[in-house]
Amino acid sequence: MTDWAGWGTSIGTLVLAGATFAALRSSNRSARIAERALLAGLRPLLMPSRPEDPDEQIQFADGRVLEARAGRALASAEDGVIYLAIPLRNVGAGIAVLRGYHIEAQTAGQAAQDPQGAARHRRGDPVPDPAVFAEQQRDLFIPAGNLGFWQAALRDPGAQRYQRTEEAIRTAGRITVDLLYTDHEGGQPAITRFVLLPGDAQYWRCDVTRHWNLDHLPRPPG
Repeated sequence: MTDWAGWGTSIGTLVLAGATFAALRSSNRSARIAERALLAGLRPLLMPSRPEDPDEQIQFADGRVLEARAGRALASAEDGVIYLAIPLRNVGAGIAVLRGYHIEAQTAGQAAQDPQGAARHRRGDPVPDPAVFAEQQRDLFIPAGNLGFWQAALRDPGAQRYQRTEEAIRTAGRITVDLLYTDHEGGQPAITRFVLLPGDAQYWRCDVTRHWNLDHLPRPPG
């Protein structure tokens, strides 16, 4: 004799389990959407400052104060020290904290032969490895929707980075600066690439060519 009561209980349990699974999936999806919306409210995004923004007075560790003009980068070799600075505007919704930088410099001849073009506007650059970035000597914070700056000073003439950057300045070549930054809690790491090309004297043109969101990069298999 068929136990219809038992069958009914089993079917009811199965239906309930299916409904619970669907509810959990929907709940998890809603939680992920809410989390991403919250993080978007904390995400910084750096760009060069605009020409109409005020200039920046930047003090370096040796006490020297140099002016960085809005919308331009500073690249100056003085008394055996290379001073670099970029006035920045944070167009994102969260505070930006600069964590590190990486400099790649080429002479004018090398930049002219680059298949990507002197301004590096073409696609194809791989994501920079954060492990090779130099750490900032002090914390640099840029409020959301506001202005700030990046700075670095190269002081070791025997270092390859110093020599290449000095040659780029002397020959009016190209300096590429990758900035690594996060939100104020240390999350949402990102890299923005700034390309510096010669302008007037120590003030170089500055353009952004790439943004990499390190949270959303595809992971290698395995």
